[in-house]
Amino acid sequence: MRVHLIDGTYELYRNHFGAPAASTRDGREVGATRGLLRTLWALLREPEVTHVAIAFDTVIESFRNELFAGYKTGDGIEPELWNQFPLAERAATGLGITTWRMIDFETDDALATAAARFAADERVEQVVLCTADKDMAQCVRGEHVVMLDRRKKTVLDEAAVVAKFGVAPASIPDWLALVGDAADGIPGIPAWGAVTAARMLTRFGHLDAIPREVESWPPGVRGAARLADNLFGAFDDALLYRELATLRTDVPLAEGLDELQWRGADAAALQALGDELEMTGFVDRVVGA
Repeated sequence: MRVHLIDGTYELYRNHFGAPAASTRDGREVGATRGLLRTLWALLREPEVTHVAIAFDTVIESFRNELFAGYKTGDGIEPELWNQFPLAERAATGLGITTWRMIDFETDDALATAAARFAADERVEQVVLCTADKDMAQCVRGEHVVMLDRRKKTVLDEAAVVAKFGVAPASIPDWLALVGDAADGIPGIPAWGAVTAARMLTRFGHLDAIPREVESWPPGVRGAARLADNLFGAFDDALLYRELATLRTDVPLAEGLDELQWRGADAAALQALGDELEMTGFVDRVVGA
């Protein structure tokens, strides 16, 4: 069997910025939730989708905000989007999808935990992480745990991760620590670009293994002296950035593999939501399927 794990926060953002805006008769913006419902239903109708779960950032801030003041917060999220998070969670549960609401941890942590747990089950042929978030690339393992970008219809296995980022999945947190991740508020180390970071991590694997003496670096690294000064002059910062970028695999998720089996929509819950979203026709088709 395959296990599909969905980044609900990413999917809601994707639909907010990619689907047409739409409001109910009372002026409530619901376009992203309508789009999310349709895309989730399309996924559930695919024959290989039998075991599925979704996670949402119910609260944007997490334990990482206590580690680093510059880490991402909910500031700047458009109210029209933020107000749809509760609706999105109801859409997922109404469709009968196991739904994880993250408060102390983040969506990515829930997915990383689930990927590690279910990939170890001998019944699972493949874990499919439905997200385009580069953080999740650290979870990819061969062709057993892969990423699926549903918008582009592309799959990243381990070979594809190496081709895209220049490093193996295990080095992704180190790579993000060096180059930064603006989406998460990780500034990175000055002058360290993606190509140089990939070259160094391909050679040394992790930050801790990079020699302080540039004579031990691969030949031809441009600006090696400056890069070394920047990295080792702020090495504690680099280690903190790596900690921020490293996904947790110890989130207390209650559900086991059997609980992830999709058994159909919750008709009453979905119809109530459909009335609010003014999508009764669509909901009737789902319930009647």
